[in-house]
Amino acid sequence: MIKIIVNDIVPILVIMALGYICGRVHYFDDDQRQGLNKVVLDIALPAALFVSIVKATREMLASDLVLTILSLVGVTGMFMLSYLLCKKLFHHTTQEAAVCALIAGSPTIGFLGFAVLDPIYGNDVTTNLVIGIVSIVVNAVTIPLGFYLINKGQSEMRAKAAKGTKAVPAASAAVPAAGSAAVDDAKAPSTPATPAGAPVTDQEARAAEKEHGIRKEIDVIRAEERGHAKKHAIKNPNVAAIVNAVKKPVAAAPLIAVLLVLIGVRFPSELDPCFELIAKANSGVAVLAAGLALSTVSLGVNKEVIWNTFYRLILMPAVIVAAGFALGMGSDPSKISMLAMAVALPPAFSGIIISSRYNIYVKEGANSVAVSTVCFAATCILWVWVMPILCSMFH
Repeated sequence: MIKIIVNDIVPILVIMALGYICGRVHYFDDDQRQGLNKVVLDIALPAALFVSIVKATREMLASDLVLTILSLVGVTGMFMLSYLLCKKLFHHTTQEAAVCALIAGSPTIGFLGFAVLDPIYGNDVTTNLVIGIVSIVVNAVTIPLGFYLINKGQSEMRAKAAKGTKAVPAASAAVPAAGSAAVDDAKAPSTPATPAGAPVTDQEARAAEKEHGIRKEIDVIRAEERGHAKKHAIKNPNVAAIVNAVKKPVAAAPLIAVLLVLIGVRFPSELDPCFELIAKANSGVAVLAAGLALSTVSLGVNKEVIWNTFYRLILMPAVIVAAGFALGMGSDPSKISMLAMAVALPPAFSGIIISSRYNIYVKEGANSVAVSTVCFAATCILWVWVMPILCSMFH
């Protein structure tokens, strides 16, 4: 157990602290910080997700249907519960609650799964099965679902802001003098500015922070657009949210990988190095970027951070373990113990990267990740100690 803490948890804290220090001394400016987020979110993380999922097989998913169904329903259900509770208890917007769920409702199974479970339970078929199935659910279900909810929330914000803009009487606008019309036309921007209250582009977010010190929420769809010219818009907001979500590499890559697995297409192992080389950059850069995100907000522990930490490390695994016992998994103490540890890991770093990239739920998210990672050193020992006791009671 000490080896796990020293070899796996301490390096995360050290790199996160390094990112925090770099942010506080302004070693990276905001553009460079967002550049790191883009590298992780659009390149390294999609590659890591794709290569990890595509190694699975249909036989693996079918070999233990109880584990597969419990992981799918349990992880997705607790993800959605985290989302709903964040909206109801802490009164956050749809997109903020979605990022909260990506943090509090998603374990970092791809990053710490093997590093934590192998030393405790050994590297065998069952360990690989549990990690593989939970990893597929977290990466191929909750990340696209999170992006769908973010897009849905921002779509609602844009619609509300547009209505507010239309409500302003046309007569209230200043009427230019006749002689200045040509000059004004020449100076007028080719595209309208983002309405007040709507998420903005990268360019507008940089300008707002530089000129006014305001950190504005960035529009996921228009993040890197320099203008706002309308494209072929999808009228149905739910369909538009789904389409815009799967356009993102971090959502599309795991979905494509799962599709290949389900139809039985084996990805050539000779191509693995092409993905693994950039995928290896994911973990370290993601943790460094998390530290940079933490440096942009005030450090603090409030009731929301405590709740997110409790939800991530205690409540979610407890509910899934209870469901496992109800489904008869208590007959295999080793497997249900592995499942408990797999879903009791610290928050997935993809959540805080998305948070930092789009300026959504940054303060609460960054502090929740930091506190949860520190507390995992204790809750890891707790779950290792309590699972044999529970298994003996419900065997």
